[in-house]
Amino acid sequence: MSNFLTRIISAIVYAVLFISCIIFSKESYILLITIFGSICIWEFSKIINTREILGFIPVLSGIVYLKYIDYLSEDLSLYFLIISVIYLLYLTVDLYNQKNKTRGFLNRIFLTLNYLIIPFLFLAFLPFEEDTYKPQLIVFVILIIWANDSFAYLIGKNFGKRKLFERISPKKTIEGFFGGFLFSIFTGLLIGKYTQLLNLANWTIIAVLVSIFGTYGDLVESKFKRLANVKDSGTIMPGHGGLLDRLDSLFFLTPFVYLYIHYCI
Repeated sequence: MSNFLTRIISAIVYAVLFISCIIFSKESYILLITIFGSICIWEFSKIINTREILGFIPVLSGIVYLKYIDYLSEDLSLYFLIISVIYLLYLTVDLYNQKNKTRGFLNRIFLTLNYLIIPFLFLAFLPFEEDTYKPQLIVFVILIIWANDSFAYLIGKNFGKRKLFERISPKKTIEGFFGGFLFSIFTGLLIGKYTQLLNLANWTIIAVLVSIFGTYGDLVESKFKRLANVKDSGTIMPGHGGLLDRLDSLFFLTPFVYLYIHYCI
């Protein structure tokens, strides 16, 4: 079987599983996100070369459970959200730092908590609004991500000449980024026009957040892999690599989108 066909089949299986669990029920969605988060923690532990962070897998499950049964207060949730957003912005700025730093054990623990655990927590609860599960919200966000990634690739491959971040991701181009950015906004406008969930302006802003922070999320993970001298985070998805490779944009942008939807609208 050719690598291209393998990639297509793997992507279809992943998309069907993801969308089906989102639509089927809130319980299936939360369970899937918890499993995905646990796999990403396992893959990330290999990238930063410490298996101690595998202990975060039950931590993720515990936090999701506490939030799900409303034992985690809104004030504590906001505290987690602010810390995560600040740390993700720090990782974004750190992309421009060309010095390779050595992370101590506590630093790696803090990194895992704020780079993976808390974003996955808010990914699990992004489609909830006042205890009402709105699966279409996360589906639309994923559609915008797919539009951004697809057109960034297509335009970058055919028209890209100037490198976006050659030191970290040699294949990304400035032309590709703006192509993905424009089609993200176009997709957001279509969603806003033909659905009743949020208005046109809100979906435009969400599309901007998705495109910008989705791109940075991919770059941040690429930097971790480059420092570890690995190509993929794992092999769970034939032709694509690891699950962390597929979800790096989604969980990275989630705290920013969650902050906007739940606290700014």
